[in-house]
Amino acid sequence: MKRQLILEDGSFFVGEAFGSLKDTTGEVVFNTGMTGYQEILTDPSYCGQIVTMTYPLIGNYGINRDDFEAIRPYVHGFIVKEACVKPSNWRGEMTLDDYLKEKDIPGLAGIDTRKLTRLIRQYGTLKGMICGLDVHPAEAAAHLRAMEWPRDQVRRVSTKSAYPSPGRGERVVLIDFGMKHGILRELNKRHCDVIVLPYNATVEEVLSWHPDGVMLSNGPGDPKDVPEAIDMIRGILGKVPLFGICLGHQLFALACGANTEKLKFGHRGSNHPVKDLRTGKVAITAQNHGYAVTHESLAGTRLEVTHVALNDGTVEGLRHLDFPAFTVQYHPEASPGPEDANPLFDEFLALIREFNKKGEVIHA
Repeated sequence: MKRQLILEDGSFFVGEAFGSLKDTTGEVVFNTGMTGYQEILTDPSYCGQIVTMTYPLIGNYGINRDDFEAIRPYVHGFIVKEACVKPSNWRGEMTLDDYLKEKDIPGLAGIDTRKLTRLIRQYGTLKGMICGLDVHPAEAAAHLRAMEWPRDQVRRVSTKSAYPSPGRGERVVLIDFGMKHGILRELNKRHCDVIVLPYNATVEEVLSWHPDGVMLSNGPGDPKDVPEAIDMIRGILGKVPLFGICLGHQLFALACGANTEKLKFGHRGSNHPVKDLRTGKVAITAQNHGYAVTHESLAGTRLEVTHVALNDGTVEGLRHLDFPAFTVQYHPEASPGPEDANPLFDEFLALIREFNKKGEVIHA
């Protein structure tokens, strides 16, 4: 069945429908990963977005039971050049088409994804609609231009109540702004006793668990839409070691007096080079974000840049000069992606142990 993608600038692409046949709207973004579509589909950071894969063949190894990053997907749509209808992999249990049907997510295949990607790179991310051919592009474009961007994505994807992931090691309170399960897996692998809390947890709620460390997860949207988290971070800073990833990195920067800005088309993929300014080493990283910390806003703060993106020079890592706290913009849990940055979890645990050795840990 033929369906179409209409963008807010009036351009449109006609392709073959797969997955759900419902109409959907969202921010159209692109991801440059060659593999990892299952993790991408289930990454809560894509809440409200229509994801375009730049690699031409998607779905060739099917969907398996192991690679989910959340209980359910939050993407609003999925666009590929070619959707594989007969996957071949020993772990595959269903096709991409079947999975999208089951989760009621519209897909579109057979369009010129290269042209779409170039449009996004030229004009920035655009609002789009996947719909039937009976919808007139000009009318849909006018509707999209008038549509407000959602501001509540973190509330939608965060856990509604606290829950444990038990271990015998250090206790880590993990704030769920849209947490990928890969983060939890890495902490569990290191025997951490993890308590997952909602995005709006207060300082008192966080410290009442007597954490050895606090982790700020990834998540969707604009960090300035989560003011309660910024207040919480200010309240715990210096009282317990802190490690932030992606949205957690941006929220940490805002809490320390820096600023963030929306990127033209964001960083989404599994092949982004990042330089560690402390060692000079370059890691290939997985990324998924549309906002970044601005360099100029760091002047006058007690934050030091530790990592930069080699593609565009944006801030990719920070550390606090006075307190045991550091953050990165990319995804060291690598789900999906390279594992170059995975030792950052070990660095976090080393920071916790050093902090506790000094007897500085403060509880509520």
